[in-house]
Amino acid sequence: MAYNEQLANRVRELLIDREDVIEKEMFSGICFMVDHKMCVCVSGEELLCRIGKEKVTEELENGNCRNMMNNGRLMKDYVYVEDIAINNQKKLKYWVDLCLAFNPLAKSAKKKNM
Repeated sequence: MAYNEQLANRVRELLIDREDVIEKEMFSGICFMVDHKMCVCVSGEELLCRIGKEKVTEELENGNCRNMMNNGRLMKDYVYVEDIAINNQKKLKYWVDLCLAFNPLAKSAKKKNM
């Protein structure tokens, strides 16, 4: 899977003090699961953030991000963040903090029976 390893390392730095982070390959990249829930993901060259539909609406108005679409379906809690909005560690921290703030409210994915 090809994803921006430098961006992934910058996200790792922000999450290093947490004990509840697991990395998992998904969305053509690496996702950082917090408390067994998808929190933030480096997908290709982009950052995929799970921030909740209210924050999605607010951040779309501010610019620098776009809705996530999956198989033609709008994913209401997620946005892809543009490079300009994460081009330094302070800006990246803003987005990771939004993800961490929403994480306790996020629903866990249903486990698939094998």
